[in-house]
Amino acid sequence: MNQPLDDAGSTLDAAPGSTGLDAELPCHEAVRLSPPARRRTVTVDVGGVAVGGDHPIVVQSMTNTDTADVDATVAQVIALAEAGSELVRVTVNTPAAARAVPDVVTRLDALGVDIPLIGDFHFNGHILLPGNPDCAAALAKYRINPGNVGKKRWDENFARIVECAIENDKPVRIGVNWGSLDQVLLTRMMDENAARPDPLDAHEVTMSAMVESAMRSARAAEQIGLGHDRIILSAKVSGVRDLVAVYRALAPLSDYPLHLGLTEAGMGRKGTVASTAGLSTLLLEGIGDTIRVSLTPRPGGDRTEEVLIARQILQSLGLRSFEPQVTACPGCGRTTSTFFQEMALEIEEYLRDRMPEWKDRYPGVEGLSVAVMGCVVNGPGESRHADIGISLPGTFEEPSAPVFVDGEHSTTLRGDAIVAEFIDILEDYVARRYGAAPVAG
Repeated sequence: MNQPLDDAGSTLDAAPGSTGLDAELPCHEAVRLSPPARRRTVTVDVGGVAVGGDHPIVVQSMTNTDTADVDATVAQVIALAEAGSELVRVTVNTPAAARAVPDVVTRLDALGVDIPLIGDFHFNGHILLPGNPDCAAALAKYRINPGNVGKKRWDENFARIVECAIENDKPVRIGVNWGSLDQVLLTRMMDENAARPDPLDAHEVTMSAMVESAMRSARAAEQIGLGHDRIILSAKVSGVRDLVAVYRALAPLSDYPLHLGLTEAGMGRKGTVASTAGLSTLLLEGIGDTIRVSLTPRPGGDRTEEVLIARQILQSLGLRSFEPQVTACPGCGRTTSTFFQEMALEIEEYLRDRMPEWKDRYPGVEGLSVAVMGCVVNGPGESRHADIGISLPGTFEEPSAPVFVDGEHSTTLRGDAIVAEFIDILEDYVARRYGAAPVAG
């Protein structure tokens, strides 16, 4: 057998029967589990929802209804709010849509749905906002795309929107998008790049132009009179690597809060994975104050899916807690029975169904961790790491399952009523652990 070598290539002395490696392993630093340092920003008040500063990262979404259809828009806003969206953006693209916004807000107020609405303006915001003062007053924030406010009269059109925000005391998100980038600015930067002795790639210039467009527009808004704490920035692209690069470049330039999201993430699995990859990378670096997962739904599909994914990203990263989390093993040849899969699904659905009541009665229950494991390999260990867990024996030849509570073996369940009995234990645990907490309000 070859002798182990030291850094200089010499043979390490080893005791007989030993490789010598155990005595020579370097002393590594302890693994740090502290959360990432959050990028410091001012706090922007969006209709009572605080964005930035030390406040939690905010989840938002957008309707895909015709805003002029008040019934459909109200219904979708309610669905998004119930799914957990804390801000909802609506399209304001026509006079009819602008006139409908106050009715949407009034209907939501009457139904007790308190969620700030953001108006999304492209091309004609400088016309619609001054021409519809009730709409301007009803919205909680305006979203402006600096690439879509007009080429020849950019300064004038942009100023009109910002002046409306000032008059109505509304914040503004300056949202740059690479699909509709300010062409005047981009052309100038391309020309300047071409004159350089070592010109950058055209794609790099485009990414740089996005950052410049956002910062230039923010400076212009402040010069017009918009408060520094009334501005949120975003720079959206479709590619994960581009998203990370743009926000890494944008983040150090100011203390404005940043909104994160891929502009067109895509459908289903692709959109979910791409959004998770891009957002998680930035969030773990402390970049990002509000997020949206922009999924393309199937025809007639559920718009709320993007909200659930955004929340799960934040909870998986340990940045926020929304509902108890179930840890379940994927299964293998040791778990040929589907019982543990059925049990994991039943318990997860039970937790979701109980949350509307639990979140009011038991503050902090959203941080509960539950393990449902299929065999004895990792089952007991995972169950001990969770707040409460259950581990099955594997192929379930013997219907017995140890239950662990706060890291200690509590009992072993046997027979055909294991799931029901575990749920009873779970209910009792939640009541004991979280029932002593003071109830808000």
